[in-house]
Amino acid sequence: MTEPGDHTRPERPTLTFLGGAGTVTGSRFLVETPHSTVLVDCGMFQGLKELRKRNWDDFPYDPAAIDAIAVTHAHVDHIAYLPRLVRLGFRGEVVCTQGTADLAGIVLPDSGHLQEEEANYANRKGFSKHSPALPLYTEAHAEAALEHLRPTDYGRTTRLTDDITATFRPAGHILGSSTITLELEPSGRTVLFSGDLGRPHHPLLQPPAPPDGADIVVMESTYGGRLHDDEGAIDQLAEAIRRTAAQGGTVVIPAFAVDRTEVVLFRLRELMASSTIPDLPVYADSPMALRALAVYRRAIADGSADIRPELHRVPDLFNAGQLHEIRDVEDSKALASLPHPAIIVSASGMATGGRVLHHLARVLPDPRNTVVLVGFQAAGTRGRSLAEGNREIKMFGNFVPVRADVANIRSFSVHADHAELLAWLGAATRPPDSTLVVHGESTGSEKLKAAVESDLGWPATVPALNDRVPLD
Repeated sequence: MTEPGDHTRPERPTLTFLGGAGTVTGSRFLVETPHSTVLVDCGMFQGLKELRKRNWDDFPYDPAAIDAIAVTHAHVDHIAYLPRLVRLGFRGEVVCTQGTADLAGIVLPDSGHLQEEEANYANRKGFSKHSPALPLYTEAHAEAALEHLRPTDYGRTTRLTDDITATFRPAGHILGSSTITLELEPSGRTVLFSGDLGRPHHPLLQPPAPPDGADIVVMESTYGGRLHDDEGAIDQLAEAIRRTAAQGGTVVIPAFAVDRTEVVLFRLRELMASSTIPDLPVYADSPMALRALAVYRRAIADGSADIRPELHRVPDLFNAGQLHEIRDVEDSKALASLPHPAIIVSASGMATGGRVLHHLARVLPDPRNTVVLVGFQAAGTRGRSLAEGNREIKMFGNFVPVRADVANIRSFSVHADHAELLAWLGAATRPPDSTLVVHGESTGSEKLKAAVESDLGWPATVPALNDRVPLD
């Protein structure tokens, strides 16, 4: 058995877990055959410092020896290591859906820009161990990486190498998200990568396509062991807004720029249209989220294949009448002196960076205000600290007291929960030889593994980082 750093072609097809194993971030799965190498997803590690440091580790495989990359969707933990890999010598194509390509054109340059800003800040403040502090990659590097993207259609079998093809099917998680089935020739063995699965009732997207009868399934477990409380989620949001408005406060909703902002704005429009909540001004304060919003609006207008058909060409689904799209920095700063109750939707979703930090630093000390968390909060993030009830949060070098109410509405997540993951897997046309449970915190992965074995009667394994398994 070869080691991850040994680039001699293996005698038999293998899968190596270079990320997304033992953690819910940094998805990178390396498929090797005697003739070619394909990387499925190319994500950055996020959250805990020990995870983030992995982004700077030497990549354990020669990037120039990777023939192609297939990407499930455009979230940072699945695509944002790509510019780094290109800098290190990757020269092949990155195959993905058109929706993923459109969103990657927003996510990757923004990621590079943020890293440049962080390096510059570290240099000004002098707190970096390195002199000078450098970004992992720059905005220009990200733009160069975009040149490698090659969009493909859902359901079309696309050749990645001489002996590996890929088929992308809707995953219902974000626009363009997909599962990917690789077929290895000449054996015909198939490996299905779930990517991040969405929910059966995403308000904007088609539900995940059921799994085909793959020989091996690489299965995400973000919400392994946890269930969403759908019945109460919208009511919780409405109650938090009504209560805060009555107190004259501000509601701040940290939301991922891609998809979560769109879902939140869609729900706010519904609640205001039905008079369930007051008709308040809504400020979408994230240039990246607004660029993603434009991509969603275009996909709806064009009748994209993964948009729910009843929404095709429907007029603006995101504006209840008082939506203010904040792009300019000065306009963002002006939100600090709003004279009336309002709702601010701002990135990032786990409060790891971006404009939302400035809003949180202002609203958290005031008990009239509310912070609404609307998705998964990874370990080591400020969002996780808020969800766990911490009474102070470190931001900008200081500890900010938390006196505002914090509403943790996990059912707003567009990740499938434990039951939905199991139902999706169980809908396969035949049992796989093996289910490899990845992309989850250890407890969640183990709980999903146990459920696959007990409820479905299928063999399942939770691989560790750098584990290598045969595919034949």
